[in-house]
Amino acid sequence: MYRSHNCGQLNASNINSEVTLAGWVQKTRDKGFMIWVDLRDRYGITQLIFDSERTKSEVFEMAKTLGREFVIQVKGTVIERESKNANMATGDVEILVSELVILNSSVTPPFTIEDETDGGEDIRMKYRYLDIRRNPVKNSLLFRHKVAMEVRKYLSDLDFCEVETPVLIKSTPEGARDFVVPSRMNPGQFYALPQSPQTFKQLLMVGGMDKYFQIVKCFRDEDLRADRQPEFTQIDCEMTFVEQEDILNTFEGLTRHLLKEIKGIDVDKFPRMTYDHAMKTYGNDKPDIRFAMEFVELKSAAGDFSPAGFPVFDAAELVVGINAENCAEFTRKQLDELVDWVKRPQVGASGLIYMRHNQDGSLKSSVDKFYNEEVLKTWSEAFGTKPGDLVLLLAGEKSKTRTQLSALRMELATRLGLRKPEEFAPLWVVDFPLLEFDDESGRYHAMHHPFTSPKPEDMHLLETDPGKVRANAYDMVLNGNEIGGGSIRIHDKSTQQLMFKYLGFTEEEAKNQFGFLMDAFQYGAPPHGGLAFGLDRLVAILGGQETIRDFIAFPKNNSGRDVMIDAPSAIDDTQLKELQIKLS
Repeated sequence: MYRSHNCGQLNASNINSEVTLAGWVQKTRDKGFMIWVDLRDRYGITQLIFDSERTKSEVFEMAKTLGREFVIQVKGTVIERESKNANMATGDVEILVSELVILNSSVTPPFTIEDETDGGEDIRMKYRYLDIRRNPVKNSLLFRHKVAMEVRKYLSDLDFCEVETPVLIKSTPEGARDFVVPSRMNPGQFYALPQSPQTFKQLLMVGGMDKYFQIVKCFRDEDLRADRQPEFTQIDCEMTFVEQEDILNTFEGLTRHLLKEIKGIDVDKFPRMTYDHAMKTYGNDKPDIRFAMEFVELKSAAGDFSPAGFPVFDAAELVVGINAENCAEFTRKQLDELVDWVKRPQVGASGLIYMRHNQDGSLKSSVDKFYNEEVLKTWSEAFGTKPGDLVLLLAGEKSKTRTQLSALRMELATRLGLRKPEEFAPLWVVDFPLLEFDDESGRYHAMHHPFTSPKPEDMHLLETDPGKVRANAYDMVLNGNEIGGGSIRIHDKSTQQLMFKYLGFTEEEAKNQFGFLMDAFQYGAPPHGGLAFGLDRLVAILGGQETIRDFIAFPKNNSGRDVMIDAPSAIDDTQLKELQIKLS
């Protein structure tokens, strides 16, 4: 056998034992008459000692040739260390080596395999197999494994059955762009890689599977960012004979279980917030409620606390702001930095107005020449300020201004240290619009997907005011990130046909794209609904990170490339000919 123990296992109870270890050389220290080697594997590090007096000369000489990342096997005796290391699990012992086998040598790595490495992100992605040897990445992958196992355990205990669904499926026009796969045996025709197993899990419910889940790869050909990859993993779930409340309770339970088992945190409350309230109060549909700074409108259809006099406010559809508590002492430099931040193209605001509530009770704003203190008092009352607070205001077109203020709220919270990674504040956002109008195409699109059921009480609005129809849909939000979403599904053919009609499908298009599902609904489809969590994002948030990349073994870069294997890449002419594909 290559090893009797791993490199994180030995302690004082093993002293005088004969052991065999194998692993990678982390580093060596050669004192001439004594050589120390740190041997590393997935489980930890054990110190080896080669002594010119106690070690065979040929073994001692071989030890002198060891370099970083050599793969070796050693046999020896566990002895007590003279200089113990309390920071290592094996820090009380070391191995006096009697036999050494070099299983494989290594060239000098392009970066140091240490927790704090000298390798930049690009070089580490190119040599990802080396990066995985580093504790931060290795531990992230082990953490992901632990989360996935807890998910499987919890759902299995509730009688969910894990079922695999196809990866080569049919392309659909809704949602993000598909990745397509040409079919050699069906020239000119293409499979698509699934953006989700949506229709298949619904068919499993028609098939009577009752409770389904799958930890499944999904694919979307869209622009990337820190929390998005072209291939990603979902915890995909579906249940029959359920209403919205059943699903919310089930997956509150799963989230509560994960927080308890993974983080040791008890979370009792899962607040519920309507989509309209989230947009008005936080400017987005995934608000971070770990901190306050709720929006207050100074000018809107509901009221006006900014009387005429300041041209920017006079021309604005909406004047809205936040109260940054205890920030009145911000310097002019800090305020100028915030002004510059909101003017960046990524945010797009034209400027930023502020009002200080000074410690002496006085009010001072950046628009004092337009508004007297009596007006500022109405602002203070609206925002509920106290001495030491700072009000920050934006003005402009309604939806854009809310989006800009939402970005400012998150940026300010980051600067103030309010987005604490070890605090967790989940909530449900419910009552989404069923449809959203797309100006470019001139028609409505499903906000979630075309199989989402409308709220029964809003069905009559489909004919007269489709934009006001609410969906029987829900998102789970955790710390300002959407980690999961789902809906009660349409389960009868007539309602599904009506939905396709309002989405602009002709009868022929609907039959061509989704005829298999419509046919299935004729055979006793039960009421059903479900939810999918984004596993990559969920794991990253539980791990205290904003980016998902370190929790994926082999991620793509921001251009969607795998720089390690150099993919995507061209294929040769023979393959193109077999597929009957001609490149222009």
